[in-house]
Amino acid sequence: QVQLVESGGGSVQAGGSLRLSCAGSGRTFTFNMYAMGWFRQAPGKEREFVATISWNGGSTYYTDSVKGRFTISRDNAKNTVYLQMNSLKPEDTAVYYCATNTRARYSRGPYVTALEYTYWGQGTQVTVSS
Repeated sequence: QVQLVESGGGSVQAGGSLRLSCAGSGRTFTFNMYAMGWFRQAPGKEREFVATISWNGGSTYYTDSVKGRFTISRDNAKNTVYLQMNSLKPEDTAVYYCATNTRARYSRGPYVTALEYTYWGQGTQVTVSS
């Protein structure tokens, strides 16, 4: 079994920053083998891809709306993936989820659809006010 726990969400004014963290654990889960991703879901909208990072951090990919503002990174020694969010906008308001694709070991990806991910965290709320 795999557990993913997000933290770092909160409320911030437009133009502000937040850093989300997602810690992975599990008896048979080797964090540094798998790509990780961040998704978000706003009220009344479908879950959408935000960013993904390969197993070793060597490859990253972002949705166009966050390029230049968000940075995904990982620390495999801490079994944690991060999402640094700068220049936040009201339209970034959503529940943010991290996920992992355990179907592919040591894969570069990128994985940009929810169906490609096998385990999900519970989500953390990000609210950006204007």
